Amino acid sequence: MLNQLEYCERRFWLMFVQGEMEINAPVLEGIWQHERAHTAGTERQGEEVTLRRVYVYSEALRLTGFVDIVEMKGGEICPVEYKRGKMGRWLNDHIQLCAQAMCLEERTGRKIGYGFIFYFGSRRRERVDFTAELRAKTRASVQRAFDLLEKGRMPPPLENLRKCRDCSLEPICLPREVRKLQE
Repeated sequence: MLNQLEYCERRFWLMFVQGEMEINAPVLEGIWQHERAHTAGTERQGEEVTLRRVYVYSEALRLTGFVDIVEMKGGEICPVEYKRGKMGRWLNDHIQLCAQAMCLEERTGRKIGYGFIFYFGSRRRERVDFTAELRAKTRASVQRAFDLLEKGRMPPPLENLRKCRDCSLEPICLPREVRKLQE
C-alpha cells in the first residue's frame, strides 16, 4: 500500500481503509502479467536461487507484504518487483521495492544494496539503488501512512488531476466532483 500512498494519499485511503478496488482493463492486464510472479515457488539454476511470492515483514517498520521475486546468488539478496506499465516520474515503485528490501534485511540480517523493477511496458529491468535518501523517504512514507490512519479522515483529491486520468479508482474517488463541491 506504500506504492498507492506515494501515488496518491486518497487512493491509499480508498484501497487500504475502505477496501475499494476497480477492476478495469489495465488492472486486469496487470493481474494476468503478474500471474507467474505471484505463484509461490522456488527455482534453482546453478548457484542462483529464485523465490517467488515471498512474504516479508518488519517489526521495526510495522509492515507486511509480498515480494514478487527474491533472487539469491553468492550470498547476495536481490528483490525484484514486476509492474504493468513503464517507469513513471514518481518514486512510488521505488519506495515499495525499498520497503521490501528493508523487510528482507530485518529478517535475514544482510544488507541489500539494490533491487530491480521489471516493467512489462518497456520489457526492461530498472535497477534501484537503496541509497540513504531512498531509505529515508521510505521510512517517511511509512510514517505518513500511520499518520493518515491515526487522523481517521479521507484525504482530499490531488491537486495534480493528471495523475487521476491513469487511476483505476477515478470513478470511485470522483476527484473533479469533490473539488467542485469544496469550492
